[in-house]
Parts: sequence; C-alpha cells; structure tokens
Amino acid sequence: MVRTVSVHAVPLRDEVVPPIAQERELQQPPSSLECTLQSIIDKRKAAGLFRSLTVRQPGQVDFCSNDYIGLANSAKLAQDIDEEMATYRRVKAQRGEVGLGSTGSRLLTGNSVYYEETEQMLANFHNAEAALLMNSGFDANFALFAYMPQKDDVVIFDELVHASCREGLKHSRASTIPFKHNDVEALRDALSQTTQARDKLSPGLAKKKTNIIIAVESVYSMDGHCAPLVEICDVANCYGAAVVVDEAHGTGVFGPEGRGWAAELGVEHQTFCRVHTFGKGLGVHGAVVVGPTALYDYMVNYARPLIYSTSLPTHSLASIRCAYALMRRTATERQRHLTSLVELFHERLRSFPPSCALTSPSPIQGIVIPGNSEVVAAAQHLQRQGFHVLPIRSPTVPVGTERLRIILHVHNTLDEVNTLMDVIEDMVLRQHRPSSRL
Repeated sequence: MVRTVSVHAVPLRDEVVPPIAQERELQQPPSSLECTLQSIIDKRKAAGLFRSLTVRQPGQVDFCSNDYIGLANSAKLAQDIDEEMATYRRVKAQRGEVGLGSTGSRLLTGNSVYYEETEQMLANFHNAEAALLMNSGFDANFALFAYMPQKDDVVIFDELVHASCREGLKHSRASTIPFKHNDVEALRDALSQTTQARDKLSPGLAKKKTNIIIAVESVYSMDGHCAPLVEICDVANCYGAAVVVDEAHGTGVFGPEGRGWAAELGVEHQTFCRVHTFGKGLGVHGAVVVGPTALYDYMVNYARPLIYSTSLPTHSLASIRCAYALMRRTATERQRHLTSLVELFHERLRSFPPSCALTSPSPIQGIVIPGNSEVVAAAQHLQRQGFHVLPIRSPTVPVGTERLRIILHVHNTLDEVNTLMDVIEDMVLRQHRPSSRL
C-alpha cells in the first residue's frame, strides 16, 4: 500500500518560505520498523492499556494535577518571576550580556554565579551542607541510584519507590533488595540479613568495603502513604545504613515553610540525602539533591545526566528562587487549607465500603474501582460531571486495586470536594447493582 503524505511548513514571522517547502508529496510504503511499532501499539490498545496525551477541558475542576499548594497557576508567582527576570537582565546588561540560555552543561559554560547562589539558597533552606540542581526529578533519582552506589554496596528499597529510582538501580553496580512497602520490620530483616552476609564474606574489613543504602519516598504518589521516617532512620542508624529520601510529593505540603516530610518529623539530619523536585508543589521545573559536600563533588564528577546535559536556563533558576520565596511566606496558610480538605474527604469516606477507600494524611487520596475498564468508565463519568479525575490502571497498580486517584489542592474549595464526593458516592453505590451503568 502506498501512502501520500502532505507536509505543510508553517512559516515563522517575516520568513520567506521557498515554494518547494510549502507542499511536498512523499510516496513511500511504511517501513518495517514502523509496522513493528504499530503492531505493538495495536496489542496495547487491545489489552486496554493504551496511553494518550490529554488536556483538561475548560471548566473542569482540578482533582488530578500535582499542583498541591496552587503555585503553578499563581498570578503572584508569575509576577514575581517577571520581576526577578527584569532585575537579572538589568544586571547582565550592565556587563554587555543577555544571560537567558545556559549555553552548555554545568562543567562547560552552563555554570554561573546565579546558579551557585541558587544552590546555596536551597542548601540553607533544606538544612544541608550542599545542594546540586538537576534538570528534573527523574534525572536526579536516576543519577543518584545509577552512579552513587559502589560495586560492593547494597541498596535496600521500598517496593513502591518511583520508576526513576528503579531505572537508576538497573544501571547500578550495587546489589539490590526490595522490602515490603512501609514495613519497618521487613526493612529490619533485610538489613540484618545483609549485614550478616557481608560480615561472613569479609570479616573485619566488610564495613569498610560495603555501604548499605536505604531508598524510600516521603509520600508515595499512587497511594498517598507517608513513610514512617522516624522508625526507618532509627533502624538505619542501628545498622550504619544511609537513608535516601525522595521528597517529590512532600515538598511544600509538609514541614515548616514547606521543607518536606523529613522536616515535619524532625529527621532531616538523620538522612544521608534528599531529593526535592519543583514540578509538583512548587509549580515550576527542575530538582535538587541536598546532602553532604562529598556527595555534591562526587555527582559533579560521575553523574552522567548532569555532566552530559545542558543545564537549566536562567528563567528556570529565577522561577525556582521565586517559588521558594512565595512558598516560605504562605506555607502555613496553604497547609492549613489542605488539611481541612483532607479531613472533609476522610469524613465523607465513612459512608463508603472500607475496601473502596485509600486514605492518607497527604493530598493524594484514592477510591478503588477494580478493573481497568470499570475505573476508566468511572473517570469518564466524573469528567462528564465537570471534574478532572483520571484513572490509575494495572499494571501501574496491582490488579484488583485499580483506582480513581484524587488529589486535593489549595485551589479546591470545601463545596467542590462535597460535590465530587456526592457523585462518587452515588457511583459506588450503583456499582453494586448488576443493571447499573455509569
């Protein structure tokens, strides 16, 4: 079969486009690779697992985004960023520079005084010796777990840690051991077995050769569970293990001034390092690893996602600075409102069957609707009712625990939560009627 594809070039302003680029007829059969990819996509569609990009429809109430404390759409934050950039440009113009793009990796031309000042601000705020900016949370976690563990090290990780950690561990030289989610006794058993095996292999010298690293998240994105960090740090201390905490979903939501779950529990200094991402609670982009200076120096020398990536542009740095400043000023008020929404949500869940409710102290809540097709239909029903709620299907979550993942935000109201729960409650009750349809 021969396909005819019309390619239209879209001219930029004031650009003259040659006639040959305005319309081209390309006649070629689909390649073998294209056919292979299409076959894989078709199989995924047949299994009901096909993913596609969506855009929230105008007027839908946001119960889906990670914009927990409402900074992503904050007019005040946008204004602050504009003012910060105007100030930056004035300073740079005095030296005959523009200074918008980073122009290269950090190790080449992408570093600056502004960059290092931003990192120092982050280190001070998060009570750490040093802070290393990364281009994304995925980059930060991947780099940490792919390159930080050494050949004879062991990484013991919560079975629900993020895919970015798992991808890093696949490239790591260390041995890896999962433990049952948020189960401190399971962690203790894994630590005990690891140290016994280590000491048996190399008595006397083992502790110098082998490091044990514990990888956990502060708040788990699919269930909203918060890690028992006090107990985890206590157990880690008993075995001389280093705790690494991914604070992606805790930053801004918990802790004094929004410093995160570890700060909320007072265990910042009992962790080895923490990852704070900016694309969720802070509403901007990028991530930072905060920890000892030795880790900072090591990552600069060995973390390939840092070494071989163009660094963040100036606008991103300005956005990070302004987001942190606004978060610090308003964290208490925003956290108080979030707490009231979570309490209302939990109160409404009392009328639901216990098997349906996935509760947590975080803004991330869940309503279990078993079955991929069933949970998709439930989400579509809510969307038709004006609520932006998306389904979480297996295998992202275990079969039988497919759920509506509902996220509460500072910009949600008590009335909106009540109306959402009215619709869900009616839907859950009708689910038990054989003839019911959404």
